[in-house]
Amino acid sequence: MIELLTADTPNGKKISIMLEEVGLKYKVKKINIFKDEQFKPEFRKISPFSKIPVIIDHDNNEEAIFESGAILIYLAEKTNRFYDKKERLKINQWLMIQMAIVGPFIGQHHQFHHYNPGKSKFGEDRYFKIAKTIYKDLDERLGNSEYLAGKNYTIADIATWPWIARHEWHDIGLKNYNNLTRWYLEISKREAVIKGFDFMDRGEVIPKP
Repeated sequence: MIELLTADTPNGKKISIMLEEVGLKYKVKKINIFKDEQFKPEFRKISPFSKIPVIIDHDNNEEAIFESGAILIYLAEKTNRFYDKKERLKINQWLMIQMAIVGPFIGQHHQFHHYNPGKSKFGEDRYFKIAKTIYKDLDERLGNSEYLAGKNYTIADIATWPWIARHEWHDIGLKNYNNLTRWYLEISKREAVIKGFDFMDRGEVIPKP
């Protein structure tokens, strides 16, 4: 049994989608980040930077793993899914792009544009421009490749897709990027993605472009 300690964020959805994809039994423990539950001492023992998600693998000596990219790799290696050894160099590159660029910069776009509009014109303009560049770069890649790391669906796609699933917050216009839209819609049809997207059982529906 996997215990998933998380919140309803793109990083949280990465792991619920992955768990659905690989078919591992799991239970969710919600961490209310708006009430600062991530800063409690018991949570910091397993997540030193007070970040969600974290998993505890109760079938592996209660092993606790933090950082969503590391969790994806752990689950992929545990199940031998979505992380082919022959493709790992490319998979790792696109996974790191998500961890270093897509998530952090789109996350800042959320902070300035969605949560705190009008508080910093510089911040809003800067991260809106960067988010548009990310859309453009992903679209360009997906014009030359069916999935981010090549012809196969991998943990790089699982990591990136939840951030694009918040496209309604971005005000960039996903449908203006044909290749990115094709990829987004194709992944949106996967049963595991539909289930993992609504892992809090609140009736969440994947947003259309």
